[in-house]
Amino acid sequence: MRVEFWMIGKTNEAYLKEGMEIYQKRLVRYLPFHAVIYPDIKNAGKLSSQQLKQKEGEFILSKLKSDDFLILLDEKGKQFTSEEFAQYVDHKHQLSYKRIIFQIGGAFGFSDAMYQRANAKLGLSKMTFSHQMIRLFFLEQLYRAMTILRNEPYHNH
Repeated sequence: MRVEFWMIGKTNEAYLKEGMEIYQKRLVRYLPFHAVIYPDIKNAGKLSSQQLKQKEGEFILSKLKSDDFLILLDEKGKQFTSEEFAQYVDHKHQLSYKRIIFQIGGAFGFSDAMYQRANAKLGLSKMTFSHQMIRLFFLEQLYRAMTILRNEPYHNH
């Protein structure tokens, strides 16, 4: 099974890009992993937040396959400790889906259609972070989960 991390729009800050690249390189040693950055919606500045969520949702839904397991990174999603998240990922990895897709929302979150299609919602914190920073935080946590599952020392540092 392949694990993918989908984002809309480029990461603007160099320090976030650099951190993301570090964890993406590490992750491919543990599992078939691919980060996908889809382009921003055209004319996004002319759309209301609701219209933008709708357009982003339509775009993402058009890229999904019926046998994808979609997990939305959502502030109202289920929260785990790092150890619990490792077990969660391990369990999902053993299912019969071809891809597990972790989807980060745009600045305004997800459309209703995205919530309806989602198989699960994952919350990384009760705090609010920029959707740019969450990218790095998620990649680090996914890497941490892999090291926990392999009983490697990274988790304790």
